[in-house]
Amino acid sequence: MSSPAAIDNKRMPGRATPQGTLRYAARFQGRAAPGHFREAPGGLVLSSIGIGTYLGEPDEATDKAYADAVVAAIEGGINVVDSAINYRLQRSERSIGAALKQLAAKGFSREEIVLCTKAGFLTPDGEMPDDANEYFSREFLEPGIFRPEEIAAGCHCMAPRYLADQLDRSRRNFGVECVDVFYLHNPETQLSEIPAEEFRRRIYEAFQFLESAVAAGKIGAYGLATWNCFRDDPKSQGYLSLAAMEEIAREAGGAEHHFRFVQLPLNLAMPEALLRPNQVVAGKTMAMVQAARAVGITLVSSAALLQGQLARNLPPYIGAALGLKSYSAQALQFARSVPGVTTALVGMSRVEHVRANLEVIGVEPAPRDQFLKLFERSG
Repeated sequence: MSSPAAIDNKRMPGRATPQGTLRYAARFQGRAAPGHFREAPGGLVLSSIGIGTYLGEPDEATDKAYADAVVAAIEGGINVVDSAINYRLQRSERSIGAALKQLAAKGFSREEIVLCTKAGFLTPDGEMPDDANEYFSREFLEPGIFRPEEIAAGCHCMAPRYLADQLDRSRRNFGVECVDVFYLHNPETQLSEIPAEEFRRRIYEAFQFLESAVAAGKIGAYGLATWNCFRDDPKSQGYLSLAAMEEIAREAGGAEHHFRFVQLPLNLAMPEALLRPNQVVAGKTMAMVQAARAVGITLVSSAALLQGQLARNLPPYIGAALGLKSYSAQALQFARSVPGVTTALVGMSRVEHVRANLEVIGVEPAPRDQFLKLFERSG
């Protein structure tokens, strides 16, 4: 079992910086094609693909495989590392922490790497307890970290005290002082259980806490990591307005608030964020990719390969349009080429996954005209 005791108490200082990430990009001059590195609002330079750490068993073999994969990703030109505290029961974060130590020994600085994680779901520590209810009661309920009425769907909490606890655990798991991007994880989980006004209040209080975490140097920025809410029809129960979320951030943090990232699925099978005009900004209706640009949000797409489903049997016209041989490279090229997307995340649990996906780094993202022709042919 991977436990907090196994993590060195010394935390790596610093955070990703514009200068550090630019220096990272310069390492790959001549190897990375133009367009692979993109500057986000705020000046950080992000790779066009990022490594995700969601899937896999909570065991030591997978721990090591993920640590090795993260090292290979950073060495190969990927500087965006994405996780969540509940991924593999906190073990994915600890695998990343182990990788960061190896990378520091290889000459990579903390300032070059954009480290992202999420909180919101209740998660055990390292392995499933025999009695989950007893564990959560002892660990969170009895110390007053959350109250029963703050739990939604039996699994989700956005209470500031809980987020503070989770952030400190994530920082310890990673072995760092600062997480660059801290997401509220699937906040729409709560929409089916609480009234809209209560949901708004919870988001506001969460954003207030996250602004205080920025001020304390524990996070660099925050965002929302979502699944359905920004892709849904506006009439659906699980829908969220990006403009409304940005307005809450302004209330919580002022004009210079740190709500700067949104993560959502955008891939060949789930193109709604590009094609569905479901957001309204300044009286204009537009798709999510346009709305994010309009309010200064960095958009990160998740599930580029849809857990491997898009790595096989794609229609021939996709390969013809994008000019890449393997199905996975075609799907990844699509995700990283969407206008308005800064980074496309793909799960990579083994070094061989990393090496295969690094193929696209040497290829320029599909230009807008080529990308739009792809939709003409699919229509």
